[in-house]
Amino acid sequence: MARLRISEVLKAQKIGEKVTLKGWVRAFRSNRFIQLNDGSCLQNIQAVVDFEQFDEALLKQITTGAAIGISGQIVASQGKGQSIEVEVAAIEIIGEAAPDEVQKTVMQPKKHSLEFLREQAHLRFRTNTFGAVFRIRHGIAFAIHQYFNDKGFYYLHSPIITGSDAEGAGEMFHVTNFDLAALPKNEDGSVDFSQDFFGKPVNLTVSGQLEAELGALALGQVYTFGPTFRAENSNTSRHLAEFWMIEPEVAFNDLQDNMDLTEDFLKYICRYIIDNYAEDLAFLHDRDQQEQKAKPEQERNEFGLIDKLAFVINNPFERITYTKAIEILQNSKPYKKKKFKYPVAWGTDLQSEHERYLVEKEFKKPVIITDYPASFKAFYMRQNDDGKTVAAMDVLFPGIGEIVGGSQREERLDVLKKKCQDFHIDEKEIWWYLDTRRFGTVPHAGFGLGFERMVMFITGMGNIRDVIPFPRTPQNAEF
Repeated sequence: MARLRISEVLKAQKIGEKVTLKGWVRAFRSNRFIQLNDGSCLQNIQAVVDFEQFDEALLKQITTGAAIGISGQIVASQGKGQSIEVEVAAIEIIGEAAPDEVQKTVMQPKKHSLEFLREQAHLRFRTNTFGAVFRIRHGIAFAIHQYFNDKGFYYLHSPIITGSDAEGAGEMFHVTNFDLAALPKNEDGSVDFSQDFFGKPVNLTVSGQLEAELGALALGQVYTFGPTFRAENSNTSRHLAEFWMIEPEVAFNDLQDNMDLTEDFLKYICRYIIDNYAEDLAFLHDRDQQEQKAKPEQERNEFGLIDKLAFVINNPFERITYTKAIEILQNSKPYKKKKFKYPVAWGTDLQSEHERYLVEKEFKKPVIITDYPASFKAFYMRQNDDGKTVAAMDVLFPGIGEIVGGSQREERLDVLKKKCQDFHIDEKEIWWYLDTRRFGTVPHAGFGLGFERMVMFITGMGNIRDVIPFPRTPQNAEF
């Protein structure tokens, strides 16, 4: 008999059907009731064992964490908590789990801290919380690919190893084939990279955007979705050394087109998760409610988890300039009462507290801020006619602040070359990027969405390390 997934059986509710199920034991009570889960859904299925029909030695092997297979008939449940259960006719022990070892792990039946769960990332998938998080993570990834495919975008695989620094941040991981104990040197004592594998210094990518621009200027509209890396020594709840980015790029789009695409895209993802992951979302919503109750009142999120998604879907995004945002903030009560921790002045970047005020207090809807000062934005952003600002945009969400950053790109060769000088970027290093402005240059625009940031927003998890299977952070590269 072919194995069925528990989610299929619970959905079908076919009383009298004979089934074979395989999964991991969540609990075994009174040598009679097995709670079995196979990861296909949040809910366990209850299997009822007539212990007199089975050898005692076999039953002793059915412990929490053990992998087993069962065959039996679907019947209406006589107990509370489930509508159907399985009357077990046969049991197969597939993988044992010693009870004394289970007591040292996240599989023991009690609440664990998220920090403890991170120490056992190989097992935390077995918990309800992380089962829900990673099923939803999959759903978000699928929705992203489906959205762009349906819109006629082409998926571009940008390189992981690159010689360019798209963001100009300089915090990049170096890639080398050298024996670090015997580096070849030039006469001046510098490392002779001509002998390295690629013949020059290369790094792990911080962004696929520049390569996406090349694709868009031939294929029309493309998107990248891949790993990116930052060698930033930061241990905050919002930073990883390895994370995933989604970066669409569209030829002939301007900043207005870019905002329209971004808003439609983000609404689509939220709607997809509400429509397809109701059970996992409801579980995480309840979990988030309990977490909020434990926080001081001033630190609580104003919106519940499901309310946040509805907030994004049901409200048109407010669009304001950076200059207008500064004006609003300087006229706000928190600013006048000196409640903001960070200064508010034209020419300084907005902080999360400012962004959340605009979203949650001022407009009560998602906000897109445009036309930032050129001084703290990347070299590739299009210079506005005022000479001070660039055609940039940031999308702000409740509870999190900035979730997307994007811009119209600088398509004018002379202006782009001047920006390279201003940012101390050697034209020889990005000759291929400049060439696109020599051969049929066009206006184009795109944005970047940090995938883990989106998963955090939808799942309500407060630490980015809890929405990626195996987090990479300073001094931590386990698993």
